[in-house]
Amino acid sequence: MRSRNYLVIALISLTLIPLELAWTRIFSAEFFFTFAFLILSLAILGLGLGALALRLFRFFDRTSYLGIYLALAGLCALVGPIVVFKLGLDFSQIYSSWLMIGKIALTVLILMSAFFFGGMGLAVLFKYNHQDMPRLYMADLLGAGVGVLAAIWAMNFFGTPTASFLIALPILVASLIAGIGWTRIVPILVAAAVFVLYPSAEQLLEVEREERAPVIYKHWDAMSKVKMYDYGGEARGLNIDNVANSPVYQFDGNWDDVKPGETPWGINVSYLIQQFDSCVFLSLGSGGGGDVMQALAEGATEVHAVEVNAHINHMMVHGDPDGYLPMPPPEADTTVADSATVDATDTSSADTTVEVADSSAESEELATSDGANDSSAVADTATGYVTCPEFTGYLYNDPRVRVITEDARAYVRRFENKFDVIFSLSSNSWAALASGAFALAESYIFTTEAFMDYWRSLSDSGFMMMEHQVYAPRLVSEVVDALNNLGVEDPTSHFAVYDLPQMRRKMILLSKRPLTDELRYLAFGELTPEKFEQIHLLYPPANDSVADNWYNRIVTEGWVNVADSAPVDVSPVTDDRPFVGQMGLWRNLDSEKMQRLGGYADFYGFPLSHIIMLVLLAVIIVLVLPANLLPYFTKGEHLRAVPWLYFFFIGVAFMAVEVVLIQKYALLIGPSVYSIVTILLTLLIASGIGSRFSRKIGDTTAFVFIVVWLLLDAFVFKQLLYAAGGLSMFPRILISALLIFPLGFFMGMPFPKGAIRAGDLIDWGFAVNGAASVLGSIVVLLIAFTWGFTMALTFAAVMYLMAFVLIKSRAAWR
Repeated sequence: MRSRNYLVIALISLTLIPLELAWTRIFSAEFFFTFAFLILSLAILGLGLGALALRLFRFFDRTSYLGIYLALAGLCALVGPIVVFKLGLDFSQIYSSWLMIGKIALTVLILMSAFFFGGMGLAVLFKYNHQDMPRLYMADLLGAGVGVLAAIWAMNFFGTPTASFLIALPILVASLIAGIGWTRIVPILVAAAVFVLYPSAEQLLEVEREERAPVIYKHWDAMSKVKMYDYGGEARGLNIDNVANSPVYQFDGNWDDVKPGETPWGINVSYLIQQFDSCVFLSLGSGGGGDVMQALAEGATEVHAVEVNAHINHMMVHGDPDGYLPMPPPEADTTVADSATVDATDTSSADTTVEVADSSAESEELATSDGANDSSAVADTATGYVTCPEFTGYLYNDPRVRVITEDARAYVRRFENKFDVIFSLSSNSWAALASGAFALAESYIFTTEAFMDYWRSLSDSGFMMMEHQVYAPRLVSEVVDALNNLGVEDPTSHFAVYDLPQMRRKMILLSKRPLTDELRYLAFGELTPEKFEQIHLLYPPANDSVADNWYNRIVTEGWVNVADSAPVDVSPVTDDRPFVGQMGLWRNLDSEKMQRLGGYADFYGFPLSHIIMLVLLAVIIVLVLPANLLPYFTKGEHLRAVPWLYFFFIGVAFMAVEVVLIQKYALLIGPSVYSIVTILLTLLIASGIGSRFSRKIGDTTAFVFIVVWLLLDAFVFKQLLYAAGGLSMFPRILISALLIFPLGFFMGMPFPKGAIRAGDLIDWGFAVNGAASVLGSIVVLLIAFTWGFTMALTFAAVMYLMAFVLIKSRAAWR
């Protein structure tokens, strides 16, 4: 019986944790990461609410119902997202339409249902086997750890939508094991539905949208959703997660026909490249290869194409025929309007920003050989489309190109005085996957310390060009701080800021040597009066008419002095507070602006992320936590105040630590699939093992170790992360695991220690713990937004310290 319980619990977690990861990936791509955070954070409250229902309604408190609960969880996991995608959600109407608010509330309830019934199942098992809690909790955590691996593998192998359907199977197996008599028919029927529906998963879990051009290719994995547009045959465009775009140019591979200085690049860095006899060029987010093509065409002798997304690099080097859609019939109109014509600046639509680089797999040189001899880079005869390598003239197989799949920040840290030109065109990181449902936009390629790394990696006369549609005010503040921190003499002479009005973008030129007027004037083509509406200087200002711009004021007056009047948050972000996308200010609270900007409101000063977190806090504080007090008004034995607070504090603390570690260690590993696997797997497996030994290790030892280790992580280990940043991927993963495992081992002990004392009231304790976990994820992000990860980990240490005080009050438990 015991081994059956362990297996059932592990199978439950093998569904619920992967479900959170897969749904986060899907909703972030199809809607937007801020709204994925909102609906999934509320949905995960279902775990605790399911346990609470067991305590409040005694009719449900029956072990014979366990199989039914798990079958219902599997059914909701399968059907829930399908129903949600049929609701027609439009988050831009959240402030203007009561109907839309109702739909969003219904979405939360639908997605919550899978976790609700899963929580009921776990609560039944915990309550009636509480004496065996160390092993039960171990099974729960080990199942969750294996589930992380299973989720990533399934999303990469089957595609994320299909994987989200298949993820329901483990809990259905658990239902079959735990079921009694005829109830076992239910999971069998639901499993049959999984296999019927999974071939149509991509169509069922996709928002219908008007595409900017015909889509000829689709691919889903754990990293992203990738589509390819066909812009009339001469150019294509990669689209990532329905928001980021990168051009792919047709090229026949004949460099003799390309004359340096004659191609009208959208952002032309040919002058910078030609300042060097043998230019070493780094594309920070190479995407579809537009930067690489310009570098090669203008004479660069060595090009490092660094890209976060392993699949994009695979497409560009080897092709991926399986992802191409059937070619439309000859009579179909596949022409595109003139507005869709792609040039070197087609990295984003007018209302979006670009995401083409930041992190990924181990540094890997994919190809340096002659692509013409690569038999895998061929046209797809099944669909009639030509794959990327042939379309681009085997650009990435040029011997001058090194194709690197890795976090750009980590890659740059390995070099000193190496690159002559670093080119960053709207590189972005919206790493929703990196923290499950509990992450907003963190990015380590846009921090003050990142610019210090870029500076060190530049050659003695090197240049860096970084363009961005919305982050530029903060980037200017960071450049000033970075150069001051490095002790650069006369730092303001080493950079310039440009406006690209027609593209609606700003651009920073950073130079290792002091910039002369001539360099500023010629860096991106001559700055003639005729080109003023195309490009002009903001710092130093081109003329008196633009002298009062924010960028010039940030440099000349300092960001602190302009922050109170700036339209967005211009404070520099750091590695300890890397939330560059959170640019909202409370003084900009305006529902009309929210309606106009939708999910991008934060980028334009509206405090969308903060509002979402306050909504979540309100729901938990006003509704969920009071609901966890309702059992005090029922008959029977009650959980005393001390254990209630104990489960509350350890719930807040555990999730706070998990959220911070995932984001903090992404700096070392790179915010990628490797990061989520390393950090979550290590933390969960270590905690599971720790739970097993929780009876043998004293309360004082466990809690003191947790508190001390958290403080070390907050104030000491970050120096080790910087020291190890230049290592290759495997040592970085190993160091991260070694720093996380001891903490995770002891973090697995507080819950079973409390459960043993709570006895058969553990279902109530589990309910409190579940609500507190979601609360902890929100509170810790608010702390990190304001004061950084150091204070966030300190907060978690204080929560564990308070729990320690409570568990030592043995007489107050029963």
